[in-house]
Amino acid sequence: MEGFAPKASSYASQWDWFFFVLVTVSSIVVATVFVAIVHFSIRYRRGVNARREPVSETFSNRLEFSWTAGTALAFLAIFWWAAAFQLRDFVPPEGALQIHVIGKQWMWKIQQPNGVREIDEIHAPIGRPVQLIMTSEDVIHSMFLPALRLKQDVLPGRYTYLWFNADKPGVYHLFCAEFCGTSHSRMTGRFVLMTPTEYSRWSAAQPEADNLARQGQALFSSLGCSGCHSKSSSVPAPDLHGVFGNPVQLSDGRSIIADEAYIHDSIVLPEKDIVAGFAPIMPSFAGQVSEEQIIKLVAYIRSLSTERHP
Repeated sequence: MEGFAPKASSYASQWDWFFFVLVTVSSIVVATVFVAIVHFSIRYRRGVNARREPVSETFSNRLEFSWTAGTALAFLAIFWWAAAFQLRDFVPPEGALQIHVIGKQWMWKIQQPNGVREIDEIHAPIGRPVQLIMTSEDVIHSMFLPALRLKQDVLPGRYTYLWFNADKPGVYHLFCAEFCGTSHSRMTGRFVLMTPTEYSRWSAAQPEADNLARQGQALFSSLGCSGCHSKSSSVPAPDLHGVFGNPVQLSDGRSIIADEAYIHDSIVLPEKDIVAGFAPIMPSFAGQVSEEQIIKLVAYIRSLSTERHP
């Protein structure tokens, strides 16, 4: 498999083996059907005195049932293998390094946890779980990392996730794998995997910037959010301390986990999920804040769930 694209994780190697199994099984099926077609075409071609078998008055479906059931079981086994293979690595481990990605015609905008911004480049450490939290500012894009054999659609107005644990440092390609307009083919970049020491050194060498949570706190105040979501406020609004990552009871009886998507919708679509016991008085900030600013607000609200609050 040396002729394949570079592999930067064990997941990539496992996926290559799965691909070869599918190709092998498919080749065997195609070869069997081809040989059968050629054999019957020659044996029963027109003008050949083929031996005629007497027609049986009884007909058994045993053969048809056997090969149909066998084929169905084989494909179900392959489906189960693929599903188990993917679902096993669906949820990232606790403590994964979170990197935010925004797709935009026609570039990738990346924000590191410490606030460092990148354009069309993702720097990440090896030997540690890394989660990409992705959204789009305009149309559907798709983050494709060939060295990891990973691809995930990036959707406007929603968050999608991709995580990996790379094991081989180097500089690799990243692409947009979904046609997104006239310059889609130019929406490429570099995926830079580094040792933890190199990654720390690279982060420290970048222009100084507040981390996302501190930037979000400043934005939270400038937008007037603290005027309602504070203990001293006269306006009844939910306390955001300890909200992120926990279930929230809604006025319609539903319960929802307060994740990135919930916080995003609460900012731009505040009437979508109203917290039980509170009036729907929060204004919408749609068109007033960008996706980058929402990422900062989400990071700040997340930080409120980790700090101690009396």
